[in-house]
Amino acid sequence: MTPWFFQQSHQQPVTASAKQTSCRFLIRAATPADLTEVAQIIAESFHSQKGFWGWAFPLLRLGIYEDLRHRLASPAPHHVCLVAVDTTAGTANNIAGTVELGVRFSDYWTEAGRSFPYLSNLAVCSKYRRQGAASQLLEASDKVAREWGFEDIYLHVLENNHQAQQLYFKFGYRVHKVESNWNTFFFKRSQQILLHKHLLLNSTS
Repeated sequence: MTPWFFQQSHQQPVTASAKQTSCRFLIRAATPADLTEVAQIIAESFHSQKGFWGWAFPLLRLGIYEDLRHRLASPAPHHVCLVAVDTTAGTANNIAGTVELGVRFSDYWTEAGRSFPYLSNLAVCSKYRRQGAASQLLEASDKVAREWGFEDIYLHVLENNHQAQQLYFKFGYRVHKVESNWNTFFFKRSQQILLHKHLLLNSTS
């Protein structure tokens, strides 16, 4: 089961792109060699290294790494971790951002009911934000979901993350429902919004 600190990272750090770059980034599936860099990007994006949580940052990063390693070693039929690689950096592996796409079920605990693709852990390295990496990762996720034969895709975003919402709305996502859980009440965290997008199977984007 995914550790709680990984489950709660629902698209918090994404910012809307001010500039699109159509050929700067190569989008491909992550490999085991990428995981250290990917874990660092996710950890930096979703967890503070300052204050109370600073001491726990290495443990959080290690937990993310191990979680990713397990999923890549034992992949589900429909699961992929994508990375955006900077092709202008002069190195073979300079990862700018990442996203995961998997399949969830309407009954999460029993894995029964209707299945649907679910996008999570979209994170971009701070020096690459607002350069189009997030946009290209979203486009690639749509393409993969269509290749799997699905017509819909979902993701969560925090209610107070207006910049991320702006990006998702630009890419056709709409509010499906606002959710609350025990974290909202006990830790005064922002509510999560479940967003939905209908995919056009003949789309080339």
